[in-house]
Amino acid sequence: MTVTITEEIFGLAKNPFTKVPEMVRRYTMTNQNKMSVSVIQLGAIIQSVCMPDAYDKIEDVCLGFDDIASYVNAKHAYIGGTLGRVANRVANGSYTVGETKYELTKNFMDTYQLHGGFVGFDSVIWEVARKSDIMGITFKHVSPDGHEGYPGNLTVTVTYWLDNQNRLGIRYEAFTDKTTPINLSNHAYFNLAGHNAGFKGLAEHTVEIASKRIIDTDDDQIPTGEFLDVDDTVFDMRIPVLIGDRLKQFDNRLIKGYDNCFVVNEGKEGVNLIGKLAHPPSGRALEIYSNQPGLQFYTANNLPDEEKGDAPMIGKECSHYRKHGSFCVETEKFPDAVNHQNHDFPSIFLNPNEKYNHEVIYKFVVEQSWKCCCNNK
Repeated sequence: MTVTITEEIFGLAKNPFTKVPEMVRRYTMTNQNKMSVSVIQLGAIIQSVCMPDAYDKIEDVCLGFDDIASYVNAKHAYIGGTLGRVANRVANGSYTVGETKYELTKNFMDTYQLHGGFVGFDSVIWEVARKSDIMGITFKHVSPDGHEGYPGNLTVTVTYWLDNQNRLGIRYEAFTDKTTPINLSNHAYFNLAGHNAGFKGLAEHTVEIASKRIIDTDDDQIPTGEFLDVDDTVFDMRIPVLIGDRLKQFDNRLIKGYDNCFVVNEGKEGVNLIGKLAHPPSGRALEIYSNQPGLQFYTANNLPDEEKGDAPMIGKECSHYRKHGSFCVETEKFPDAVNHQNHDFPSIFLNPNEKYNHEVIYKFVVEQSWKCCCNNK
């Protein structure tokens, strides 16, 4: 049995370039293991990931919304969106190559650029270039020369595929007619206990990241150009640690939770296992494979804190999405790499006649051994 794809209308969204409303479609890939993944044209967003647990109970483990308006209203959180041209931060919204300074838009408090600017790739309506039960869904977008300050006409494709091994793959490819920076990623929020399980569900997760170093940042989360060893810190997750226990150790820190770029794949080539999160009560686990040098691990620190009186973010099925109620695992090159060209930061510049190639695989696993352990209690 092959993976099947269904298509339906999701809603109307205003094209940010033409200002004309356009129909947005949702595509759902379903495999033989009762797992399904839905993606929509707006932002090439991952809208849902449904999978069974060790007891065959199917839950949606990806945060999202049931309508277009909610995605637009919650744009600041980048729920499920494709990030680009440059994911993460660009200090001062500018960079210099030789004697030429490029001024980018500053969409974060007029201080720096975050996730591509005011109209990043998460906000555009992507063309459907291909739909295939075997090859998956390919979205295409042409980012025009000068958009958000970036040079060159950049043609980008994002391909989502699902197989019967419960692997959700994302393949990013791009070409340009002028040298331009590019660093794509995806901002899906997951909770393996269920998208609406909140802090209690997240706290039950274990996390493991194959990293000896993180990118050092200042108080504004802008890289200093240096690296920090994870030894004897809350960032050492080379063996599985419980997220709930670790988050308690952030109480005296400026940033209350994880929002850090971990250095992965050091000395390795190709697509490798770089991290794993697991939720023992349900038996669900997520393995992350990538060919990128960085993994931004984020524990939804900036979602509403209802304990402090913040208005809730209303998600699918009228769920309340809260601070520390989910996690993101964003594969990428290092943040602000355009301003650290003389440091040990891999270049994010793409030249004409070159191809940008970024591969990530999210493998969703049901750990049946946990089911056995629970039954023996």
